[in-house]
Amino acid sequence: MNLPLITRAQEHNEKIAIIVPRGSANATTVGVFTYRDLLYTSSQIATSLLENADDLHEQRVAFLIPAGFEYVATQWGIWRAGGIAVPLCVSHPRPELEYVITNSGASIIVAHPNFEDILRSLAEEKNLRFILTSETLPSNVKNLPDVDITRRALILYTSGTTGKPKGVVTTHQNIQAQVTSLINAWEWTSSDRILHVLPLHHIHGIVNVLSCALWAGAECHMLSKFDAEVVWNRISHGDLTLFMAVPTIYVKLIAAWENASKERQKSMSAGCAKMRLMVSGSAALPVQVLEKWQSISGHFLLERYGMTEIGMALSNCLHGERLPGYVGQPLPQVEVRLVDESGELVPPGTPGEIQVKGATVFGEYWQNPQATAKAFQDGWFRTGDLAVVENDNYRILGRMSVDIIKTGGYKVSALEIEEVLRTHPDIQECAVVGVADIEWGERVCAALVLESSQTLTLESLRSWAKERLAVYKVPTQILIVEELPRNAMGKVTKPIVVELFC
Repeated sequence: MNLPLITRAQEHNEKIAIIVPRGSANATTVGVFTYRDLLYTSSQIATSLLENADDLHEQRVAFLIPAGFEYVATQWGIWRAGGIAVPLCVSHPRPELEYVITNSGASIIVAHPNFEDILRSLAEEKNLRFILTSETLPSNVKNLPDVDITRRALILYTSGTTGKPKGVVTTHQNIQAQVTSLINAWEWTSSDRILHVLPLHHIHGIVNVLSCALWAGAECHMLSKFDAEVVWNRISHGDLTLFMAVPTIYVKLIAAWENASKERQKSMSAGCAKMRLMVSGSAALPVQVLEKWQSISGHFLLERYGMTEIGMALSNCLHGERLPGYVGQPLPQVEVRLVDESGELVPPGTPGEIQVKGATVFGEYWQNPQATAKAFQDGWFRTGDLAVVENDNYRILGRMSVDIIKTGGYKVSALEIEEVLRTHPDIQECAVVGVADIEWGERVCAALVLESSQTLTLESLRSWAKERLAVYKVPTQILIVEELPRNAMGKVTKPIVVELFC
């Protein structure tokens, strides 16, 4: 059985699939790739990955490639060879990359030459096959295996309350359900053109933007990294139909618009007005950001709710009224319920934990049956998020755990950060918390108890931490305290720690 994503691409052979701007921020030259290009190059990559085998049989292939055609062709090549794709984050330091490669049990690493230095040594240490995207691809494409949609397709790493990130395993069937749910709800067509500015180790960028666009036969215009001026230049062309981003990106785009000349502001706003839909997700959208964006663009941003384990679960309507601060109703193919601490359904107007069931929901955390069992209740996935239903619409109230911080669209574990900070020679104890912030949703802040007679600056701590943690996990503010606030049981009281920063 051929994967439906591949079969559908064959129907759009000569149509443009991927457009990649080349060169500097002001460059107009672009790389243009059709669905035929994507199918052929991904079959070459699959052939290379297979070597003498007929099927990778769910071997994990970790890959580190900037956003663009090579990223997509590699992802598809892994799938077409029967492997499980493990996308790595381009901004992660070596310890985080090593953790994902080791935890997933990857046997092959594919890297863009920009990342050869960091990954070749890792591959050699662990005796893994190492492939550079600059290597010549085979001209003779072999017969590729039939890959059933029930097979595992993707492992994405997400932080939980237990510290180290867990590998969320989704099958081709899960991805198909996630994609078709959104295609249906947001009325994607082959005439759509979307600008892709999101990370590609994250479900928002992989499923909501890239996979939906390619499933629909649409054009995906991919930027290797977010730059507010480049994004505004592209929007100002006036030919895009869709845009999806996190609140942090909208805050940066608003700031760039406000700094532009009146004439430029007009062309920026006119480009937005030509789009049919603009979406915000991955973190709560402050109402003042929504209102400011509406005044600039004419768009009342569509907010939705989802997570790595479930794809998207709730969405405001495409047509009709959207309410500020609400994330709408369950999407097609998704069941949602709110329950109390006993697992009993709560009535409308009463807060409860969001639980989700359906074909979009993942099956397992990679090689972690205990965490998998704990994540489900009677077949329903426990999101750990609190919500309330008002006027038939869901409103997210926040995480049930104080140890999960949502910053810039990323979900990070305070416990994981604390574990790393405690290895600093000058830190005796620490408590990491999320503090509300209009641009980032929450800022990562750390209260520190230092070893006697030691001093520590934010600058030196951040420099040290960036070698060990992804940049979005590194504290943006620290407080040196004599002792951490604790309750009668000796447990650190995180709400009081938060107040120290306010």
